[in-house]
Amino acid sequence: MSSTTSQATAALKTPTPAPSSAERPKPHPSLTADQQKKYDWLLEQVKSWKDVPSPARPEKAGPLTDNERFWLTRECLLRYLRATKWNQKEAEQRLLGSLTWRREYGVDDDDVLTWDHISPESETGKQFIAGYDNEGRPCHYLNPGRQNTNVSPRQNQHFIFMLERVIELMPAHVETICLLINFKQSKTRKYTAPGISQGREVLHMLQTHYPERLGKALIINVPWVVWGFFKLITPFIDPLTRQKLKFNEDMNQYVPPQELWTEFGGKLEFDYDHAEYWPALRKLCEEKRAARRERWVAGGSHVGEHEDYLAGGKETGLAGTVEAAKEEGKEPAPAAVADAPAPGTAPATEPVKEEKKEEAAPPATEAAPATNATEDVTEALAKVEVEGKPEGNLEADPMKPEAGTAKVEGV
Repeated sequence: MSSTTSQATAALKTPTPAPSSAERPKPHPSLTADQQKKYDWLLEQVKSWKDVPSPARPEKAGPLTDNERFWLTRECLLRYLRATKWNQKEAEQRLLGSLTWRREYGVDDDDVLTWDHISPESETGKQFIAGYDNEGRPCHYLNPGRQNTNVSPRQNQHFIFMLERVIELMPAHVETICLLINFKQSKTRKYTAPGISQGREVLHMLQTHYPERLGKALIINVPWVVWGFFKLITPFIDPLTRQKLKFNEDMNQYVPPQELWTEFGGKLEFDYDHAEYWPALRKLCEEKRAARRERWVAGGSHVGEHEDYLAGGKETGLAGTVEAAKEEGKEPAPAAVADAPAPGTAPATEPVKEEKKEEAAPPATEAAPATNATEDVTEALAKVEVEGKPEGNLEADPMKPEAGTAKVEGV
């Protein structure tokens, strides 16, 4: 065999730095006048924040950091607004709650979720990032059958760590991920899928602190236990989210064959070698994050900066827009909303009471969040964990729930 042929058939062992030219992300929808007004209000409130509270870990409380200001992009604020049905005060509380969680969980802490700390969890390739889907989303693969560690907090930390890396690899105009889960069973371990309590915690973190981040979830080789899990939680998931979940389909319709791992029916030959992949992923992510940070500083270090600008998708960021004029006080700030906290004051942490005055209806494409949906899912999963088995017909399509159930949104 010639060297040329060997090179052509050699399996990929490192992450893909960018999508091929074939992928084209969908454009961001334009905001209505009412949505723009609510965004402007939320931006003014967030810019007034001085401190981040931490009731559970008082030592973590303190002034807002540059890392946190960097995280508070325009698109970040919009994701929380969409997840709360454009309830700007609820979005403000959720944003602050996520900042508190990120501090307490150590998401941006160089001494907590570090590459060295997470490395043992990734040695077998049970999670890796490779390729991009039809809309330019990074493909995040989960392989429970490659489980190599016992249940511990580090397993969930591993998922959050990798999710943050996926976000760093997103090209301009992309803000969602493509999650690919292969439940192919291990030859050495009988059951390697995550437990109910572990799944419950991951679900809570994903929907609470990463709203509007799931673009597609492509799932294959689902065992009956996991099928029952999906059957159980699906009634609590809103229709728009259910449309993102695809089971045992031809995944080439969602990911270009050359970008899709052969295990999912694609043509991408990928061989996970931790010694080669892990340092390559680290180098790529650190370079992309540094480039984004450099552009953020060059643009004025603004809260509410555009992610497309940070990713190099356009030359001008917030400094070249109308928002910059407001930042400098050249235009009047948006009118305050009733009961809004005073500038520099963090919003209350207790649940927001319903306003008597109705909010303007969101566009038809926006889904409305259900009341206490997270609690409903948590209680349902807890019930399964205690009883030891899922309820319902395991042979039925998990994406067709019974009527009359609450729904989880914003994932």
